[in-house]
Amino acid sequence: MLIKSIELTEINLPLVHFFETSFGRTYERRIILVRVEDADGAEGWGEITCGESPGYSDEWTDSAWVTAEKILAPMVAGQEVAAAADVWGLMKWARGHRMAKSGIETACWDLEAKKLGVPLWRHLGGVNQVIECGVSIGIQDTIPQLLEKIRVELEAGYKRIKIKISPSWDYDVIKAVRAEFGDILLMGDANSAYTLADIDKLKSLDEFDLMMLEQPLPHDDIIDHAKLQREITTPVCLDEPIKSPEDARKAIELGSGKIINLKNGRVGGHTQSKMIEQICREAKMPVWCGGMLESGIGRAHNIAISTLAGYTMPGDVSASKRYWHEDIISPEVEVSPEGTITAPEGPGIGFEIEIDRIKRGSTRSTLI
Repeated sequence: MLIKSIELTEINLPLVHFFETSFGRTYERRIILVRVEDADGAEGWGEITCGESPGYSDEWTDSAWVTAEKILAPMVAGQEVAAAADVWGLMKWARGHRMAKSGIETACWDLEAKKLGVPLWRHLGGVNQVIECGVSIGIQDTIPQLLEKIRVELEAGYKRIKIKISPSWDYDVIKAVRAEFGDILLMGDANSAYTLADIDKLKSLDEFDLMMLEQPLPHDDIIDHAKLQREITTPVCLDEPIKSPEDARKAIELGSGKIINLKNGRVGGHTQSKMIEQICREAKMPVWCGGMLESGIGRAHNIAISTLAGYTMPGDVSASKRYWHEDIISPEVEVSPEGTITAPEGPGIGFEIEIDRIKRGSTRSTLI
């Protein structure tokens, strides 16, 4: 596969509803799309999933644009590879910048699957065409507002509810959710908002029988998480600190948690995700696919990777309409009344790219 060119396009997509975490509130997304083209004119699409500011990750939209344009894309454009799995190696010289690398790498996987005429999820080694879906609900202005949003999502069929929490939005909020909805599959995502000094508060959440407590402690920690996991019964789910297969191995050996949220962008793309999934599966550590408020292109890649055997818990892969007035793929991602998504049978990501919608939302573009 000869990668002839790489095109970067930034688009603006306003969210249907604001999304708030401990990092702040988001009203619209600036998303970098990646289109790769080979010598035969075939193309593949990926998405750089970082946020607009370096809150969740040290990558952010403007830094990722420069890194992809000036450093990473020139490493790949013009190169011939035996397989998409080799693209990661072309960019290995550049340290970090995994979200920017993922946008390029996943686009090459889409390209390769299309050239082979097979669905991307099968090409990746997926075994579960139907995946269970959960939703992530941000911090709301009031508890009644949160309860209403949860009610809407449960009625839509979603299998699991994740709510964002923080030291000022935790115990009383979760208690109200349990009182209203009983024993639904419920988890709390702290996005690194706590420290070990909050251990008594975190212990108090054990009474609510949460599926997991996601990333309660600092973003780069696996030591204190191991201490916390020994003190609480709620399973700790690791997110931000797991950026590589080695990170996953070390966290498992330390007992830093019992579950891993495996985000394609955070670890650098499908090749790295597959390696981490295998390590976790062999260690009997469940993984699930987290979300980064992706457009339909990033969401399609999340669907594909979620079909691997190790993804045994409902992920944050939900319907397009939850986020966008109009997505940039066709058909838009839909969730069944049973709370599932069926990976498409079409070649590559299995969705058509709506070029006109991308052009309408485009703010800049460059060809490498």
